[in-house]
Amino acid sequence: MQQIFLKRGLDLPMDGKAELQIGSIARPDIYRIVPDHFAGITPKLMVKVGDEVKAGSPLFHDKTFEEMLFTSPVSGRVVDIVRGERRKVMSINIEASAKQEYEVLAESKAENVKALLMKSGLWCLIKQRPYDCIALPNKTPRAIFVSSFDSAPLAPDYEFVLRGQHVQLQAAITALSKIAPVYVGIRQGAQATDFRALKDCTLYEVSGPHPAGNAGVQINHIMPMKKNDTMWTVNVQDMVLIGRLMMTGKVDMQKLVALTGPLAYGKQYYKVLPGMPLSAIFGQNIHKELPCRLIAGNALSGHQVTMEEAVSIYDNQYTVIDEGSTTHEFMGWLLPRFDAFHSDKTDPAALLDNPCTASIFGKRTYQWDARMKGGRRAIIVSGEYDKVFPMDIYPEYLLKAMIAGNLDKMEQLGANEVAPEDFALCEYVCTSKLPIQAIVRQALDTMRKEIE
Repeated sequence: MQQIFLKRGLDLPMDGKAELQIGSIARPDIYRIVPDHFAGITPKLMVKVGDEVKAGSPLFHDKTFEEMLFTSPVSGRVVDIVRGERRKVMSINIEASAKQEYEVLAESKAENVKALLMKSGLWCLIKQRPYDCIALPNKTPRAIFVSSFDSAPLAPDYEFVLRGQHVQLQAAITALSKIAPVYVGIRQGAQATDFRALKDCTLYEVSGPHPAGNAGVQINHIMPMKKNDTMWTVNVQDMVLIGRLMMTGKVDMQKLVALTGPLAYGKQYYKVLPGMPLSAIFGQNIHKELPCRLIAGNALSGHQVTMEEAVSIYDNQYTVIDEGSTTHEFMGWLLPRFDAFHSDKTDPAALLDNPCTASIFGKRTYQWDARMKGGRRAIIVSGEYDKVFPMDIYPEYLLKAMIAGNLDKMEQLGANEVAPEDFALCEYVCTSKLPIQAIVRQALDTMRKEIE
């Protein structure tokens, strides 16, 4: 088994990990399907108010690829279609029926796996490099990469999440292997015997700090992309959704999400469906005494959400941290502090977090907040990005090319291989306080628009 050893990177010991148990939440009456959750597509409606739908019935399709359908997660009746400016579809609201009914799709043959995924609405779970977008159906990938673990702060434990579902995972791997070779990354030393028994794929081990669990980092070390290459990536829990489809012919989008963070109560796992209101999850599970930042995803690469928004099919984790607006420190950044994490190992306070000290006093965790602790300024070429960026790419030069909009330079410097999440640690350690992930996202969208 091939092994990847990463030395560059950074693990953030955040407080608030989810307990390995499944909590219960009330099922809502109304589910809101939001087309904006599927970045890069132009939705064309296939339903109207009053239509009866089943779980798996198409709601809209992409304007460019009409065969790419987006389906309902529940059965019920379409009660409202909310539109914004220029009649943009903001959400499709479905009143769920008491008894759930499913569309039964035809059994798939090997050569029809792609067509079945697009018909079921699960095609959106497959992301591609370049551009980190929903995979383009007219492209054939060189390989498909699946990371069986997540190394981000407070990330879900996929060994727990997938317990008893490895048959579905194997079914998805077998199906996708008919399209391209499948590669599965395993955390070195993990007791994931079920992962090691997977067939019809190539297994490899990964060790090292975050972002070791990022599929893009693993691609860069296993199979560096060449010009005109296309790679697919799929989240390991999303593979289970695909496996259910292959085994039953039904579209079942139910999944587990982890509620994490220092300011969250009920830190555990919850069963959700896309379209559920986030208030069903957060509800009474956040502190009322402090202003909270609600994040869909992890604290490094997630995005801010509100209680009024809906669950996305891509969500696997929610994080609750202090907004920091009520925290005031006298000379906070200048005074030596031993209650805060330091990425610079030369800082005296960082001595408490080295392996020798941790073995004596125990590993410490910290309660982060959302403060930037500084203002934007010019990029300082100091090599700080290189310390936490484990890909064979020059991040500072690539970012400068992205800011300048130089497409040729971006391609030469490896923009085809990256996604915004790969730069999350660069944004964290950036002394210039640049919105690096937003810069990368905008640059990749520009590349796709100009090149495709």
